[in-house]
Amino acid sequence: MTKRTVYLGRFTHEHANEIAGALEEAGIAWWVKNPGTLSYVLLNEWGPRLFVDRDRLAEAREIAARIAPDGLARG
Repeated sequence: MTKRTVYLGRFTHEHANEIAGALEEAGIAWWVKNPGTLSYVLLNEWGPRLFVDRDRLAEAREIAARIAPDGLARG
């Protein structure tokens, strides 16, 4: 059975790693997309974007909020 994923947010590398570990512990399917060099230079995209199992988005958001309480955006 294929899981459908939805966008969770863009995080610092440190937060993304910690969130990914917590998602794994909770049994939530996830994947990450890292910006390439051109995206970083031309579009000022920073940090990995995490995607999670659509059916467990609310739980994933709680995990992300616990780990990155100041939100998803870079200050």
